[in-house]
Amino acid sequence: MGGKIGGGAGGCQWAAAEGAVCPPLACGKPPRGYLAADEEAGAGTIDGAARARYGRGMHRYALKIEYDGAPFSGWQRQKHLPSVQGAVEAALAALGAPQGIAAAGRTDSGVHATHQVAMCEMPRAWEPFRLMEALNAHLRPAPVAVLAAVAAPLGWHPRFSATGRRYLYRMLCRRAPPALDRGRVWHLRHGLDPGAMQTAADRLVGRHDFTTFRSTGCQAKSPVKTLDALTVSAREVPHGVEIRLEVAARSFLHNQVRSFAGTLERVGAGAWTADDVEAALLAKERAKCGPVAPPHGLCLTEVTYSEPLFPPAPQWQGSATEPAG
Repeated sequence: MGGKIGGGAGGCQWAAAEGAVCPPLACGKPPRGYLAADEEAGAGTIDGAARARYGRGMHRYALKIEYDGAPFSGWQRQKHLPSVQGAVEAALAALGAPQGIAAAGRTDSGVHATHQVAMCEMPRAWEPFRLMEALNAHLRPAPVAVLAAVAAPLGWHPRFSATGRRYLYRMLCRRAPPALDRGRVWHLRHGLDPGAMQTAADRLVGRHDFTTFRSTGCQAKSPVKTLDALTVSAREVPHGVEIRLEVAARSFLHNQVRSFAGTLERVGAGAWTADDVEAALLAKERAKCGPVAPPHGLCLTEVTYSEPLFPPAPQWQGSATEPAG
């Protein structure tokens, strides 16, 4: 991969994902050696300090992480509160790693992930499969798992190199509460019209000023984002229907996906129309947004890069496939 870090999200250089309003590192700065040379593009370069760290024997690894967000205050480490980052860093510390990991983005309290991506530095070289196994051993019994580990390419960064992110929001429409998916779906005791929701969702796809659909505390410099996809699907479940919203973009504003979900729920329930959603979008006023959906229905499902990073096959034993690029 050369010395340049691939382009990241527009707007705030840290707003890489839904709820990403703070830097992924406790120090409030990118990892040493990464320069925010172009905030709008999210690009940067490797400087001499980074090369010196490699020369001192620091080894960087990319981690694919899954977690249940329910018991955590969010991804980012917080004083006196449990966090996913804190759990992963504690496991790394048990293996001799220095504190501080970078991530593709920060998820809010209660938000889940099946494909968060982070980077750690180790003082000695590890066989990636063994590193994954060791981290999972130290993570127990926290609901956090490292699904894969690979040696990070020179110049790669989980935030700046990302080319896209995907989220899934789930709504369960039935009278009975969820038993197996409790804490992972938004339970609604009324039906929704997925066709009407899709018609309204189509009005949001493309490049827009999403001021209406971001939190008032969002730190992104610009509310303009490009929404690549927002699809609504329905599937039958026992005595009900699950509505699934799949959302894709290079980056998101704070609370953007949950604002979409809450607004589209109003459309599905018949309280709003697609024209109402478009009018809210064009108003560029937060007060025009529908209700913000609860966090537990949301899950980060994918972070993409210009080249495949993790091996497609499961890591059972031995060496993980080296990343492309």
